[in-house]
Amino acid sequence: MDWRDQGLLLALRPHGESAAIIETFTPGHGRHAGVVRGAAARRMASVLQPGNQLDLHWQARLEDHLGHFGAELVQTRSHLWDDRLTLAGLNAVCGLLHFALPERDPHPGLYLATVALLDEMAAGAGWPGAYLRWELLLLDELGYGLDLSACAVTGATEDLAFVSPKSGRSVSRAAGADWADRLLPLPACLRGEPPASAADLAAALATTGFFLQQRLAADLAPKVFPAARQRLTDLLKRPDTLPFAP
Repeated sequence: MDWRDQGLLLALRPHGESAAIIETFTPGHGRHAGVVRGAAARRMASVLQPGNQLDLHWQARLEDHLGHFGAELVQTRSHLWDDRLTLAGLNAVCGLLHFALPERDPHPGLYLATVALLDEMAAGAGWPGAYLRWELLLLDELGYGLDLSACAVTGATEDLAFVSPKSGRSVSRAAGADWADRLLPLPACLRGEPPASAADLAAALATTGFFLQQRLAADLAPKVFPAARQRLTDLLKRPDTLPFAP
């Protein structure tokens, strides 16, 4: 068993005296783990950091073995560590992928979207809207996608204000008025518009968070939902975190 691919480093843990087991997300082989010999060497410290993009060579005697990785740095994302918010975003992305993705199941579209999101984090302050869209894509890729195109009750496409927690479908303001306290918010940014405020973004992340925690995480129990996602959303709730349009 022998393949080469690029991938994002999601997590690592020590293995023996000088090796480490790394977990990567690759377009062709999905979430994939393997041993890196000599990982404790000083020259590898800057290579084996979560979020870094690596050139990977995996080898094993049998396909279901853990196998060994050769890893070379393609792109560092160490610049994201210098800012509290982008570091929280990086940790949330890596934590959710580590938690949610089935092992060795390719998701090439999600991989490309993840790389684009990390690049956008490095580019400027407008990335939280892209992060929200990334969570929607993650839900969709894993079979928990939301249908926000029309009201589940009337079929209307105007004045959509809620999301049904049972079906994941949108509900219009008029149709959902009597059950508003049982429905989830549907701010415009969940349908592709830029977040207008920190409160707008927080409401959208509360909706995606419901499906991540109450649907996806419930099905993956007893795996523990990543705390990094909550740390990010707590930061994004602060009105002074990012500039928003008035």
